Amino acid sequence: MTSRWWANLSVHLTFFPGACGVYGPAHQLFTHRLSGRVHGIGARIRPGCFRPFLDAPVRTLADRSVDVAAIFGPGAAIAEKTIRNARTDEEMITAIDNLLIACRRPITRATRAAAEAVETIAADPGITRVAELAAALGLSVRAVQRLFAEHVGTTPKWAIRIYRLNEAARLLAAPIPPDYADLATRLGYSDQPHFIRDFRAVTGAPPAEYARCARRLMPGAPDGAKPGN
Repeated sequence: MTSRWWANLSVHLTFFPGACGVYGPAHQLFTHRLSGRVHGIGARIRPGCFRPFLDAPVRTLADRSVDVAAIFGPGAAIAEKTIRNARTDEEMITAIDNLLIACRRPITRATRAAAEAVETIAADPGITRVAELAAALGLSVRAVQRLFAEHVGTTPKWAIRIYRLNEAARLLAAPIPPDYADLATRLGYSDQPHFIRDFRAVTGAPPAEYARCARRLMPGAPDGAKPGN
């Protein structure tokens, strides 16, 4: 089985065979193949909220992974062993919860501001420029850029792009997909080819292919129409 993760803003803490680590915000699609009978678990940290666990800006984790112990200390080995030997989902969930709770730090005002900034992007599809986000937050563009580098790990421009491409994916999955040129313009792209390149880089498929696969997965799709893993 192949697991795919879109490019995204979250930090992921994962315990899977061959993929045990802390994975920073990614600019590219990530693929990991699981072979045989295996199990594991991961925690997706809310964008903007991982900085309290880290002794450095979250941008230092962007597009890379580190050992769980490098951030969470000796408790990481206990959690990994517990998860590897777990017989139920509840045991795995408890192990990863205990690790996070043992290493919890106070949530700072800046962390809350970063999380709220990301939520602002997610909630308003009309935001397609960093200046628009800055205005919505009541901050300068430079202040928003510093906030994202420290707490989110990406630029605000990339964060906006990710959420607008998420919006595009939602619209493309509709029974009647939108016109691509019109969609590209609505999402702030200067031309359709640029939109298609970004969409493929983030999701692993061009818009037309993504739309076809999404419709096959809709309720009522004929048996055998679902794409493989």
